Amino acid sequence: MKGAVAYAQVQALDFDTVVSRYTPLVQRIAHHLKGRLPASVQIDDLIQAGMIGLLEASRQYDASQGASFETYAGIRIRGAMLDEVRRYDWTPRSVHRKAREISEAMYRIERRTGRDARDTEVAEELGISLDEYHKILRDAVGCRLFSIEELSETGDAFLEDHSGGDADLPVEQLSRERFKAALADAIASLPERERLSISLYYEEEMNLKEIGQVLGVSESRVCQINSQALLRLRARMRDWLGG
Repeated sequence: MKGAVAYAQVQALDFDTVVSRYTPLVQRIAHHLKGRLPASVQIDDLIQAGMIGLLEASRQYDASQGASFETYAGIRIRGAMLDEVRRYDWTPRSVHRKAREISEAMYRIERRTGRDARDTEVAEELGISLDEYHKILRDAVGCRLFSIEELSETGDAFLEDHSGGDADLPVEQLSRERFKAALADAIASLPERERLSISLYYEEEMNLKEIGQVLGVSESRVCQINSQALLRLRARMRDWLGG
C-alpha cells in the first residue's frame, strides 16, 4: 500500500516538482560516482545525465514491483550517469592495457600460490617497480572497465551472447543468478582491507576521505586499494568474463 501511495504521489507531480524534490538525490549520486572517475569528467555532465534518468524514472515507475520511488529513481539515475561515462571513454588505451596486465598477473600468481597476490609479487611479475605499479593503480581508478557495475553488466552480456531466445529464459535466469553468486563469492574472498574498502564505498556509499579515516590511510591509498580490489575481482571472475 505504501508503494501505491508513493506512486500516486509521484504521478500527481509535474516535472518541475519532481526535479525540485529529487535533485539532491541526483547530486549525491553524481558526487559519489565522480570520486572514481577521471578529472576530465565534469560533475555537471553527470548531474545533467542524472536528471534525464530522474525524469525517465518519474514516467516509468511501477509501484507493483515493490521498490519505493526513491530506490527505483536512484537506479535509473545511476544508470543514466554510467551511460554518459560509457559514451565518452576518457581513459587512454594504455591505461586499459596496463590494468588488464595487472589483472592477468594477479591471476597467474594466485593460480601458482593459492593465495592473494601481493603488491610486490605483481610488480615483479610485470617487471616494473612498486612505485610504477601503484601509479597504474591510481590511473586505473577512473577506468570504466573496473567498476562493480561494469563487472555485473559484462556478466549479463556474457549471458546474452550464450542464450538462445525465449525458450532459454529459465536457463538464462539461472545462469545470471549463478554469475551473481560467483561475483558475491569473489568479493567475499578479497583480502580483508580490500573487502572492507569496497563495502564502505559501494554499500555504505562513504567517500574516499571517510574510508581513509576508517582504514587509517590517505585518500590516495584508498584509491589504490579500491583499484587493486576491482582488478583482483576481474582476475577471479576471469572464467565468467571470457579471459
